[in-house]
Amino acid sequence: MSVMMAENAGWPTGIELLNCLRSRHYQFITPTPLTHQRVVDRRLQAGEQSPKPQTTDLRDIFGWNLPFQPNTVDPVLLDCMVHGGAITARDLTTPDTPIRSVFRVSSLNGDLFLHSAFPTVQSDAVFFGPDTYRFARFIAQALRDPPAAASTDAPVRVLDIGCGTGAGGVAAVRVLCRHTLLTLNDINPHALRYAAANVAAAGIACQWLAGDAMNAVVADYDVIIANPPYLDDDQQRAYRHGGTRLGRELSLRMAATALAHLAPGGKLLLYTGVAMVGGHDPFLAELMVLFDGFDGTWTYSEIDPDVFGEELERPVYADIDRIAAVGLVATRRAF
Repeated sequence: MSVMMAENAGWPTGIELLNCLRSRHYQFITPTPLTHQRVVDRRLQAGEQSPKPQTTDLRDIFGWNLPFQPNTVDPVLLDCMVHGGAITARDLTTPDTPIRSVFRVSSLNGDLFLHSAFPTVQSDAVFFGPDTYRFARFIAQALRDPPAAASTDAPVRVLDIGCGTGAGGVAAVRVLCRHTLLTLNDINPHALRYAAANVAAAGIACQWLAGDAMNAVVADYDVIIANPPYLDDDQQRAYRHGGTRLGRELSLRMAATALAHLAPGGKLLLYTGVAMVGGHDPFLAELMVLFDGFDGTWTYSEIDPDVFGEELERPVYADIDRIAAVGLVATRRAF
């Protein structure tokens, strides 16, 4: 199923809005939720009441996600916002009343991505943040050595498991710089709606698989990428909760699924986080068991030794040293 078919199914695209923002040279680098809240709080403390709803700064509207008055935004942009689903036509009936965009827009390597409004408290929120930027860099580095399929005339089959905004899939296609068949998978229908818009606005055709990757994936792929959630979230929100064993469960399941569907000469790129226990990496120990007998090679490294340090204040992490971002690259032997 293609992105255009998704639009016909009634999914809000946001493509026109993304193109409108790109034409206005919009850029916004999204920080952690903690930093986002600190910046907004600082502006409030500086005397900005509400904050000021009369903002016309696009970064305030789509980045910091602050309220604005419709009559301060030009009609072309407002029309794009309505058609893109950021606001509704009803919002325009009271142009002096402050409103907020229902999603944010972030920039990454020249592309723009829709994602959920701040704060991301909903169970089906679609997250974009510092992990997304690290994931994209990880993909770029790992695909410097392309999969075996890249040396043939056949398209490179790319699967993004748990795609979220689709940023990983876009990053992979940009690095490969050749004909690809991109497939996006997510268990969250809301994520697939955003990803469909983001990938289409990037000018990339795609297919998607809805549902749990462990059941939805049936074909083999030349490149499989994954950035699974890895925290132990009390509310078990899909974009944060990595399952049992301090959030490692989902990452291990995704790795096992990906290996089972890796074509000869194909590469698995998995970026995740690990709660380090007593100076040891329990995820690495589990991977060593998983890769026992694997027909190929694999490497594993720490990308960032300390991420989401604020999580250590929670009781579930009372015995944890740190949470590290890690990267796994596995290459199946080419026949």
